[in-house]
Amino acid sequence: MILAMMVAFPAVSSAQQDQATLRRVHVMTGAGTLPRNPANRLEYLRYATTGEPRLTGAQLIERIPEVQKFARVSVESDEFIPYDQPQELKALSLRMSARLADPDIAGIVFTHGTNTIEETAYFVNLTVRSDKPVVIVGAQRPFSTLSSDGPLNLLNAIRVAADPLSRGKGTLVVLNDEINAARDVTKTNTYRLETFQSRELGILGYADPDKIVFYRAPTRKHTTQSQFDLTQTGELPKVSILYSYAAQSQFDLTQTYRKSASSTATPAMTAIWRRPRSPPAPRVSSLPAPAPVTPRTRGRFSRSSLMPPALSSCAARGSAPAGWFATTTGRSRALSPPTT
Repeated sequence: MILAMMVAFPAVSSAQQDQATLRRVHVMTGAGTLPRNPANRLEYLRYATTGEPRLTGAQLIERIPEVQKFARVSVESDEFIPYDQPQELKALSLRMSARLADPDIAGIVFTHGTNTIEETAYFVNLTVRSDKPVVIVGAQRPFSTLSSDGPLNLLNAIRVAADPLSRGKGTLVVLNDEINAARDVTKTNTYRLETFQSRELGILGYADPDKIVFYRAPTRKHTTQSQFDLTQTGELPKVSILYSYAAQSQFDLTQTYRKSASSTATPAMTAIWRRPRSPPAPRVSSLPAPAPVTPRTRGRFSRSSLMPPALSSCAARGSAPAGWFATTTGRSRALSPPTT
């Protein structure tokens, strides 16, 4: 009976602690909707063009005094850390690892634009070398607008980063009171607050008003268990993603691949994204190396696998299926080995 009760109840942590035991959370800020501060409180669309300066990390925290009930908060700086380019992501990850090496810091919160939040979160999930939580947070509405989700999202992100139960779960994405795993989450809607979902895999837990609740934990390798070590990596290799389409010929695909393979930055991996009933992709054996090929069938959010003949052909060239792979219209999450 006791064992059954232990299994039935999720892991929970109380919302507030004694001031003397508050843990330190370090806040880093990137560009995005969350720090936007339009004077017009109904400016939900064109806030990036109205001219008001964005709120700095310190200003964001000043406007949410309630955070002092949950954590001791420090702020990186007034700068907005870039994250759009691969080398910027590398610099961000290394900076986070350096901050988390401080024994006084329990976790990091990074504010981010929602359009690419899942890509950055997944990259950080694979490259930050610490089991302390990194929480990525954004907002669908600017901070100063009516009914903005920004203040509460940021408060909840700090609560999650400060919570001992968040340790060892990799990078987390927190919006709309929900805690999602970086590897699983994807943006599903341009405007709605519940836009970030983990589809069939489900959320990890909730940032409820009274406590942080976790119902499951990620099982794939991440952070300290990941095979990626940026301290041993120079310039990040290029990854090419080739889409096939109706009426495309094998010649088109092969030539595109050859052009990609001969570029100054040699592709580390190429995904061939097949459209249903399109001409077959070029045989793996016919494509020029230097790079492994990771074939991928169509599926907005699904596990990729290959039938035995194709799998054998790919394995001979050091290739593998893409694994569980989330995509959004017009862009794709960075490829990684299926075990991560």
